Formats: sequence, structure tokens, C-alpha cells
Amino acid sequence: MHRSIGKRIRMDDPIPPEYDTNPMTPMTEATDIQEPFTPYTPYSNHAQTPLHNPMNEMYTNEHFDNVVPQHQYAPSVYGGAPSPAPHMEYDQQPMSQEPESQPEVEPAPLNYEEPMTPQGRGGRITRARLRNAQNPQVSPPAQQEAPASKRMPPPAPADDRPKRGRGAVVRRPPNETINLDEDSLYNAIRTGRTALGMLVDEWIEQYKSHKESALLSLMQFFINGSGCKGKITSNMANNMEHAAIIRKMTEEFDEESGEYPLIMAGQQWKKFRSNFCDFVAHLVKQCQYSIIYDQYLMDNVISLLTGLSDSQVRAFRHTATLAAMKLMTALVDVALVVSVNLDNTQRQYESERQKTRDKRASDRLESLMTKRQELEENMDEIKNMLTYMFKSVFVHRYRDTLPEIRAICMAEIGVWMKKFHSNFLDDSYLKYIGWTLHDKVGEVRLKCLQALQPLYASEELKGKLELFTSKFKDRIVAMTLDKEYDVAVHAVRLVISILKHHRDILTDKDCEHVYELVYSSHRAVAQAAGEFLNERLFVPDDEFANVHTKGGKRRLKNTPLIRDLVQFFIESELHEHGAYLVDSLIESNEMMKDWECMTDLLLEEPNPKYNEEPLDDRQETSLIELMVCCVRQAATGDAPVGRGPNRRIASVKEVKQVQDDKQRLTEHFIKVLPRLLDKYSADPDKLTNLLSLPQYFDLNIYTTSRREKDLDELLKKLMKIVDKHNDTDVLDTCAKTLETLCCEENASIFTRCDVQRRTLIEKTIVDKYTEALDDWNNSLEAGVKPDDDETFALVSSLKKIAIFYSNHNMGQWNVWDSLFKTILEAQTVPYKSPPQEGVQYCMRACFFSLLWDLHQCEELAASGAGQAVDDAVQESKTRLYRFMEAMRDMLKLEDCEDYKEEAYITICDMLVTFCNQLASNPHHALSELIYEADDDLLTVLDSFIQSYVFIYEEEDDQDEHSKIEMLHKRRNCLASFCKLVVYGMIPTSWGAGVFKHYVKSYNTYGDIIKTSVGKAREVNKVNCARTMVLSLTQLYKELPLTESNQVPRQSNDFNSLKELAKRFALSFGLDAMKNREAVTVLHKEGILFSVSPRDGNMIMDEDVPPYLPFLEVLAEFTNKLLRQDKRVILNFLNHKMTCPLPSSRHKNEDWQPLELYKQSLLHGDSETITAGTKKNYSRKNKKDLEEEHEDLDMDNLSLDENDFGGHQQHEEQSLVHQRPVARKPKAKRARMDPPPMINAGYEEQGHHVASRPARQCTTRSLAYKYMDRYSDDDDSQSLM
Repeated sequence: MHRSIGKRIRMDDPIPPEYDTNPMTPMTEATDIQEPFTPYTPYSNHAQTPLHNPMNEMYTNEHFDNVVPQHQYAPSVYGGAPSPAPHMEYDQQPMSQEPESQPEVEPAPLNYEEPMTPQGRGGRITRARLRNAQNPQVSPPAQQEAPASKRMPPPAPADDRPKRGRGAVVRRPPNETINLDEDSLYNAIRTGRTALGMLVDEWIEQYKSHKESALLSLMQFFINGSGCKGKITSNMANNMEHAAIIRKMTEEFDEESGEYPLIMAGQQWKKFRSNFCDFVAHLVKQCQYSIIYDQYLMDNVISLLTGLSDSQVRAFRHTATLAAMKLMTALVDVALVVSVNLDNTQRQYESERQKTRDKRASDRLESLMTKRQELEENMDEIKNMLTYMFKSVFVHRYRDTLPEIRAICMAEIGVWMKKFHSNFLDDSYLKYIGWTLHDKVGEVRLKCLQALQPLYASEELKGKLELFTSKFKDRIVAMTLDKEYDVAVHAVRLVISILKHHRDILTDKDCEHVYELVYSSHRAVAQAAGEFLNERLFVPDDEFANVHTKGGKRRLKNTPLIRDLVQFFIESELHEHGAYLVDSLIESNEMMKDWECMTDLLLEEPNPKYNEEPLDDRQETSLIELMVCCVRQAATGDAPVGRGPNRRIASVKEVKQVQDDKQRLTEHFIKVLPRLLDKYSADPDKLTNLLSLPQYFDLNIYTTSRREKDLDELLKKLMKIVDKHNDTDVLDTCAKTLETLCCEENASIFTRCDVQRRTLIEKTIVDKYTEALDDWNNSLEAGVKPDDDETFALVSSLKKIAIFYSNHNMGQWNVWDSLFKTILEAQTVPYKSPPQEGVQYCMRACFFSLLWDLHQCEELAASGAGQAVDDAVQESKTRLYRFMEAMRDMLKLEDCEDYKEEAYITICDMLVTFCNQLASNPHHALSELIYEADDDLLTVLDSFIQSYVFIYEEEDDQDEHSKIEMLHKRRNCLASFCKLVVYGMIPTSWGAGVFKHYVKSYNTYGDIIKTSVGKAREVNKVNCARTMVLSLTQLYKELPLTESNQVPRQSNDFNSLKELAKRFALSFGLDAMKNREAVTVLHKEGILFSVSPRDGNMIMDEDVPPYLPFLEVLAEFTNKLLRQDKRVILNFLNHKMTCPLPSSRHKNEDWQPLELYKQSLLHGDSETITAGTKKNYSRKNKKDLEEEHEDLDMDNLSLDENDFGGHQQHEEQSLVHQRPVARKPKAKRARMDPPPMINAGYEEQGHHVASRPARQCTTRSLAYKYMDRYSDDDDSQSLM
């Protein structure tokens, strides 16, 4: 007999007390590899998982829904679920969940004495015991107890143990390998220089010749695979229990690094993890016929892995759990092979036994019986191993504090259930997956769903899942709203599987939860919900095959499905988001591209014979909208705006699919579109959608298919529609469609379309405008007020000019003069001008006219026409300056909000278009078109912003929709002005009027202002800092004064000013070196303001400067100064404070802001934020620091006002040296601890924070996007 290495555990023995532990490894916040080793301590009431199928009575227990303590399991399978540990609680989107209690972890006593393995064996009769009973052998003498001198000395008490040092620790780089024998299993698998099959074969040969050394190398492999460089000697293996060996390895573990192979980054360690798992599986596979049944290898390996999996060291626990779970998976594969062989042997035995006596071979019958008995014993052996490991490892580790370990357990139990469902697909095992569905970590929840997915996909296994489905169905449905999108996607797919095999268990409310997800902003979730919709609602109806229309045409098979789709869209009440519904279904349901079926429903009348109801007006509108959305996505291949994440580059196959779809839809709609336009010509909503269809055509098909007549008919329809309709959306869509048809890239149809365009513009728009204008003027000259028809004709013609001017150059028809004259008349003689709406159209038309003039000048410059360019530029310049002057006058008008808003938007857009970037054009004549705003214009713009945008008193008489529309307009106005600031088109200082509203208007404009501050800081940090101070000083001057002309420092307004300063300070981020000069300039500007007199009056001796309280606001920025800069600022303050200070100023409350500011500069040097870069700064002596202070002399910093308002990029001063702050010794923390918060949130400081808008499935595209709370980190967001 071979001698056992270490303590061997027999599979038929009960679980040893030292491994009968609490399912949750006791870990506090700082408990991990840094803590002293805690031995295995006996826990009572270990988990018992029955192998047999539970009786039905188990689920009818009256305590079915009660939560039991952590260490106990009630007789019922699911009702006895342990209450979740902290990692089982997580935040999800709203879905009702019952609260669950926290488990109480029993503290482990600090005793190192381990009970010996029980020697008594009983119960199962194995093949080896049977042979020994039949052939008794002389037993070797019993092993004597090791002498006292060789025994392990008991560990010292906790108080007497040597303390681990806190000195400098040399951390091993992640790629540095453990210094081991090059021939070890660990190095062979890590380097991958030897094939796993060959490596396993070599180990088996070694095992056959010398079991102890082979087992020792395997044990060493698991130790080294955990990142431990300790070595197990043969002496340790022969004389020490496994628990003692593990304790010894724990003491030699490199606890400072926190790294071990399974979590190391890099391709090498990713490959090692794969090889590690494959090695375990391959080893069991190669040993499946004999070695795993020798009661030596598996007993010792399982004993070691069980002990390691319960270690306090997470590296041991993680690695051993992975090895144990993979070992169980490999044993499941072996069990399947044994099961197949057992079935084959049983069939052969039955076949041989049923033969007649004269044909029966008794020797073969006996051999089959012996083989069957041996296979049955092997199956029992494997099942005992699986049962023991499940109770000893899985039951304890599926609730481990490390999410990676919990994920491993859930992934592997799913494999066992799928492969060995006769043994594992049982409610006593399924309950562990059900409980873990509530895990806090998304990856663990995802593994649970992935484990259940193949089980529900099998028709064969659905009967075993009925009870589990009824118990955890609500939880699975709730997970479709999971905050982790991957989890939500798999949850929806699992609900689809439940719907297929357990259709009756899902209620209508459950289905509605999934229905709503087709409008989700996440594309994968929406498409998964679309698949659910296909399975639940869009089921083909075979009875509809013989239905015909009134005209005799046969209805297509998708007709009832499209009717259901339209009804679903109407009932969802999200009529503006049809594109999202289409995107959810277009890749999974062919009906979304059945253009013929859709148009037949619109054009063909139903036959009363088949009880088919016609579509009502709402259904027709919805169907047309969905049809156009389908056409748009099929022709472009682009998902709707806002449905992320962004799609990858389309593959060749996808591009080919888009081209084919575009060709098919063009061939179909070329024929039917004129009929659709005729039928719905009186309905603006339907007409708008139908008119957009040609924008997605393959226009070359008009010529290749000889369909020029259809093109001419379409152009005539457009002209007729423009002539008769006055709806803005209809006219705008007509203009864009006509622009698409007249594109010069479509040379085959350009000439034909261009002729029709000229005819349309001249006869339908310009001629009617001239006629309407003449009628208007004739009425005024006759002293008669124009009637409603004349007014409508003039306003309608002006609308058409403005809309078509935005897409087509109408300069050749010379309408500029009359349009501009109308604008001037609106300012001087309002009674002669058209209504305000008409004047606004004139302003838009003139704006687009100037844009077309600029475009024409650029084309002439590119063609090399010298004199023609100069003439065109001079004419455009004259028009530009006259128009801008007229817009300025419009902004100054009183009681004309519509004029002022239109003029404001126009001016901002013109400043962007005609900015100094025109100077970069190769033709220098274009630089004359640059228009720069003067102070008067900027003052008018700022005044409009203050009076129109920043309004804090809401009008109660407006409904909610009107308020949203008004807010949208104001946000656009603010964004237009902020663009001018951040892109250098106006001086940065003009942004102060916007920045000062950051806190007060945070809920409505906070995202815009924050982005503007960030962009301005990127352009020029110093100018941005000056603008911050300017906004603070402007707000300070607006504060109400007391009777003594002092600012009340305890007032709410003053506290709001300090809050704004704190917001600005946070926006600088953590890198003080990067913002060094900007922060120092900010302090200097603030000091100069604080000591300045009010209204130019001189400050008398011993008078308190009137703006001195501003220093209290300025103190909010001192934590952004470097230590040496604080001293410089203090010297600057003392230098500028020229007035003599009273000796008793500390008793005078008026001087307290000065003392407060000085204290903030002198206090907390050790806590001052230093440079956030990763450079190492050398230490300096006092002399070097004084020289550095001189280099950063505040008086030498530029304060040129021209630079403040200029557009040059500020070059940051390079400061290479910095004196490092003395660091305190860093205390050790457990690896699982979250990083400390650097800046506490405002919620923790007691400040009121506006709640973020609830996440919607889709959001409108506003000028800016919302942001989270008061997140003022140093990030940048782009302007929309």
C-alpha cells in the first residue's frame, strides 16, 4: 500500500469539522491576505443538499416564503433561501422587490488546533474493500505518532505574534514570474512550451512509478498557481496535515503585492488561466479509467482544494475554487461516459439474458454482469466525489465575498445541469441559481442567466423547471430592467425561452414590462425586446391566406401582422418614436421590409366578404410613419439618433444588404408614390412623411428602368403641393426632396429636375410673392388696410421664399431688396410692414441669402475668377453690414419679443459664419467678409440673455407642453451665445454674465454653463480664470447692502455667491500644477477687487475697503494653490493692503474676511493639493524655493486687458521642480476596499441637490445633454 501524503479524505466519510464552515467566508472591510491567518473552525448546521428528487410536499410548507438564517436550510427547497449578504444587494431600475435581512457572520475563534481526520469508515462498500475482504492481507504496522521534537509547535497567541513590518515593500511586477523550478508544472503551463496532452501523459507516467512525488508536484502546482512562492517539501507532505500545509503556505505568501495569476492583466496570464482550466480537465480525462478510482489521487487533491477554497487569502480561495469547479465539470464528463457505457452494457446483458438456454453464453453473461457491477461502482464513486465537493466547496463559495468566485460557481453549475441533468437539474440545485439572481454584481447575475439559458432552450428539460419558474419568474422579469445592459439583454432572452415553453406562466403585466423595452435607448436591449414581441404578438395566421381585397388582389401573409404592429404602436402612445420601434424589429422580422404589403393596406380597399375592417385615420397615419421609418433605415443602414452604442463600421455583407434593400424599395415606390400623394394630398401629416420617400431612392433607377415618366409625374406632384399647401413641414420636406432630386451627382436626371425646379420657384413662389406684395402695397397706397386674403397671400409667399431659400439659391430672382426693405419698414413704419410672422420670414430669407452669397464667393475664388471675386465680395460685404446693423436695431426694439428672438439667433449664427476663420481662405479677398462684434453689439446680446433666458419666475398660466417648448428655445439661445464665447468669436470676458448664473439656474442650464466653462478653460486657462473672477465680482456688486453700506455675510445671497465660487474651484480638477498660473491670476484679480474703492472714491485711513468681504469668497480657491504659491499670494495681499490696519482689528467684525483669507493661505500646508502629474520632483532647499518664488512673482503676471479679450492660445508655463509634501506611512488596505473619495459629494455636506431627470427610453435632441448632479470634475463635454 502506498502511503498517503497529508490528510486524506474519503468520499464516503462525513465532511471533516474543519471544512464544515460557514458558507460565507468571514471577511470584514480589512480582512484579506493582509490579515493574520484564521484557521478553519467548526461551524454547525452545514448545508445539506439532497441528491434525490424532493417531494412535492417540500414546496407546500407553510414556511415556504420565510427567510431562514444563513447556516440553515429549511426542508423546502426555495423557501429556505439564505438571506443575501451585502454583495447580494444592488440597485436596479424600479421593480418591486421584498427587502431581505442581512446575514450574521459568526466570528471565527483564534485557535489553531485542528481535529484529526476521523479514522472510522463505514457506509459504502467500494471495489477495493470488497477485494480486501475476499483476499485478506497482512496490514502494515500502524504509523506511529511523530515524536514531540518533530511536531509543529503551537502558534503563539495573537498578542505575542510578531507584527508584520510596515516598511518599504518591493512589489513584484505583474509580469515577473515566481522563482520556481523550470521543470515544474506551473512553469510548463505558464510558458506553454509543452502541449497539455504531453504534459498530462508525462505526469501520469510519473504517478504510476512514484505516486508521492507526482502528487507532490500536483499540489505544488495549485500552490504556485495561486501566486504563492512557497514550496511544499516531501517532509512537510509526509508529516503535516493539509490544513497545516496551507497555513505554512499562507505565511510565505507575498501579501503586499495583491497580485496573483488569475487576476493579472496581459495576454500571457489570460492564456495561463485557459491552460490552467484545460490542464485540470485533461488530467481527469486521461485518468478516467483507473487512476481516479484508486482512492488516493482524488482524495488528496479534493482535500487540498477544499482547504484552499476556505482560506482567508483570496488568491488561494479564488484559484482553488476555480480548480475545484473545473474538476467537478471534468468528473461530470467522466460520469456521462460511464453512464453511456453502463447503458450499453445493460442492453447487452438484457439481450444476452433473453436468449434461449442453448444459445446463451454463460461466460459472456458473467463478464457483462461483472462489467456492469464495476461501472455501477464507478458511477457511485464519481457521484460521491461530486456530492462531497459540492457540499464542501460550492455550497460555501457561491456566497463568497469575491464576485469572481461567485461567478465561477454559477457558470459551472450551469454546465453541470446542462450536461448531467439527470443528477443536477433538480430544484435542490436550482435554488442556488435562483438565490444568486439577486447578487449585487452584474457579472454574477449575468452568469446565472447564462446558466439558465440552455436549460430553458431545451424542450426535454422544461418539465424539471416548472417549480423553479413559478418561484423565480418575477425576479427574472424584473431583471429585464437591470442597470447592466448585458444582464437586461440575457434576461429578455430568458423570458423569451420561458414564453416558448411555459407560455401560461407569464401574465399580461409581465409581458408589458418587456414590451416597453422596444423603445429603450440601448440597441441590444431593444432588439431583444423586439424578438419577444415577435414571439408573443406577431404570430403568422394561416387562416388569412385566402383573403382578397375588394379589387380582387390577394392579401399578403404579413397583412395581419402589420395591422397588429400599427395597433401596438398606437397603444404605446409614443408616436414620436416610431424609428425606435422599427429599429427594434427590422433585423428580426421580415414584415418590416414588406413594402408591397404596407402600400396595399393603404391603397387597396378591404373586402366586406372577409370581415376585414378598413384602416381609420389614426391607423393610416401610424402606418405611413412606420413605413417611412422602415424605408429610411433600410436605405441608410443607420440606427436612430440616440440609440447607442454607436454602430461599428458596416461589413461588406451589410453594405450589400443596404444596396439591395434600397434598390428594391425604389423599384416599388416609383410606381405607387404618385398614387399615395394623390390619395393623401389633403392631409399634411401623412403628406410630410410620404414626400420624404424620394430622399432614400436610388435615383439612377429612373433612367436604368426607363421610368422618366414617373419622375416627371413626381415633379408635377411636388409643384402642385407647393402651390396649394401652406404647412411648414410639408413645404420644408418638399424643398429637401427637390434638393435631393436636383443633386448634380445624379447627372442622368439633373437636367430634367433642374428645369422643373426653376419653373417651380419662379411660377409658384417668386411670381406669387411679387403679386401678393403689389396687392399689399396698392392697398396701403389707397389708404385701405389689406384684408385677410391679401395678408395671408403675402405671409404665405414669404414663408415659401424663406423655406426654399434655405435649400436652393434664389439669388438670380433678385428678391433681396424687397425683403430687406420690409425689414427696415418694420422698424421705422410698422403699419406698412406685414405681420410679425412675415417679417421674421424676411429676416430668415435675408440670412440664407447672405450664406448663398458667401458660398458663391468661395466658388468663384476656387475657380480663379479674380475681379469677379472682388466684385462679389464687395457686394456681399455691403449687404452683410447693412443686415447686421438692422438686426442690432431689431434687438433694441421694445415689446417685440418675436423680432428680438429671431434677430438674436440670426446675429449669433452670422458671427459664427463670418468669423475670422475666413482669413484662412487662400483668396485674401474673402477676409474682408469677416465681421467682428463691437462692444455695443455684445452689450445688446448680453442684455437679451439676461432678460430672456435667465428668468426665475415661472408663468402659471402656461401648460406643461408650452413650458417645455419655451425652455427648449431658451436653451438654444443660451447655447448660441456660449458658442461665441468658447470658440473665441467674442472675448471670453463676456461669458461672465453667463457663468454667474451657474448655481442659481443649475437645473435648467447647468449642463450648458459647465460645458462652456470647461471649453473656455481648454482654450485659455488664464482668461477663463479671469472670467470666473469677473462673474463673481459682478454678482457681488448686485448683492443688497445694509444701512451701513456693507454686504451682509450671513445672507442667503452671500452664501449662494460662496457656493458659486466652490463650484468654480471644483472645476479646476486635481492637477494643481496644470492650473497653477490660472489660479494665481484668479487670486490676484480677486485681491485687487477686494481692496478697490467703490465708485472711484478714495479709501480713507482706517476705513474698511468696501469690497473686503469678497476675500471670504476668494478663500474657496486657496485649496487649489500650491504651497509655495500661497506664500507669494500672501505677500501680494500684504503689499496691496496699503491702508493702516487698526490694532484691534481682530475684534472688528468688518476685518474678519481678511483674517479668514490669510488663515486659509497659512493653514493646511500638509494637506495642500500638489501636482497631479506622475513626474518625480526633486527636493529643494530653502534657497531654491526662494528663487522659484521670484520666478512666479505675481507682479510679473500679465494683466493686459487686450490679452483678456484676445483670441490667442495661452501657452502654459512649464514648472519642472516642486517640493514634494511629506508623506505619512500608508496603511494597508484590503484589496476589495473601494478607493477613498477625494471630493465628497454635496449630498453628504447637507446641500440640496436637484434630482436628475429620470432616464427615458428616448430623449429629444436638445442643445446640451443633462449631467449627473453637481459633477464638476475636470472633464469636458462637447457642445451640441
